[in-house]
Amino acid sequence: MGSDSPRLIAIFGSGETSPAMTAVHQELVARVSDPRLDAVLLDTPFGFQENADEIASRTIAYFRQHVGCEINLASFKHSGRATALELRWFLARLAAANYVFAGPGSPTYALRHWQGRAVRGALAEKITGGGCVSFSSAAAITLGSVALPVYEIYKVGDDPAWIPGLDLLGEIGVPCAVIPHYNNREGGTHDTRYCYMGESRLRVLESMLPDDVVILGVDEYTACIIDVAGQSVAVRGRGGVTIRRGGAERVWQRTSFPLSELKGPRDAAAWMATRPFEPDGAGISPMLEEVRVRGARGADALGRRDIGGIVAAILDMESVLHDWAADLAGTDERDLARAEMRQLIVHLGGLVRAGGRDDVREYLAPLVDVLLSLRGNARREQRFSDADRLRAILAQCGVEVQDTPTGTAWSLAGAD
Repeated sequence: MGSDSPRLIAIFGSGETSPAMTAVHQELVARVSDPRLDAVLLDTPFGFQENADEIASRTIAYFRQHVGCEINLASFKHSGRATALELRWFLARLAAANYVFAGPGSPTYALRHWQGRAVRGALAEKITGGGCVSFSSAAAITLGSVALPVYEIYKVGDDPAWIPGLDLLGEIGVPCAVIPHYNNREGGTHDTRYCYMGESRLRVLESMLPDDVVILGVDEYTACIIDVAGQSVAVRGRGGVTIRRGGAERVWQRTSFPLSELKGPRDAAAWMATRPFEPDGAGISPMLEEVRVRGARGADALGRRDIGGIVAAILDMESVLHDWAADLAGTDERDLARAEMRQLIVHLGGLVRAGGRDDVREYLAPLVDVLLSLRGNARREQRFSDADRLRAILAQCGVEVQDTPTGTAWSLAGAD
């Protein structure tokens, strides 16, 4: 790539394969696609997971269906098991790409298998020669001069400590520790900000940093886009980007600012003391917010005994779940959303059994068709427990399902 080629670093705090971040990927892809796009997905961060191939497939499908481009897998799951030929192929794919994406998994695992194998040099070439390094969640942590071993501290109970990172941001004069999920609220009553570290552990970690290293925090469903050639930073998404030093912070939201500010804002008045943690319940993702808005419409329709309105709300909730299916980090919240949708279906079933309207079949048909289609897919894929659960949901809605040699039919329970 030429000297005028875009040189970009995109750091996602979370939600990297959600609808909230699709426009960001589209913008980045468009900027590096002249004359053509060569995008690759690195599977190393999640290479240890049993469902690694599924995660890769879902990510590739997300880029194809939502971003509107092809991204190819550059696989390097384990350095000790890869042959010399596989390593050369991986590095060649990495070197040729102009859009490099990596996401969830373990930063410790990724660094263990990347370091000492020319991966850093290939990534640094995107920053100096042209291209885009687009890292999120676990992969984003590896970009700093030091990296946070999240799971070892949060899940295993190791003492707070840093490990050496790739220091790619050091290439542009920003020595830092990258902390995604900076505004996480999953803990509800306990502090899980700062990628699950909380304030007390982050203060310990901060005290271990060299004087010239700052903390770069990126909120969930937020992207920090660094234009190296343009010497600017843009903040996209729901939250903010934070520079923290010595317990004081500077925050930017939905704006652009000079890259030099990431090295530490010169205006002392711009720094603020870190706000204390205030328990106020678990944070809500954009997906769950959308589902609950539609669920509220369904509850309102239920109060009016409006079967058509209830069915429309349930179908809207299912549509939101479908749109967010590629969000790899949202599994627990999708379960909550499904529970809210099932609750509305149960209420609908009660209304139907109570004799809501004579033309109830007409109103139920779109919902039943969707549920039967999902059940058919589950049966074809031999997910029989899922198929049985969908049949039970239909029964709760007052619908009897008949499987026949010619297909599946349905009727309302108690109908003549």
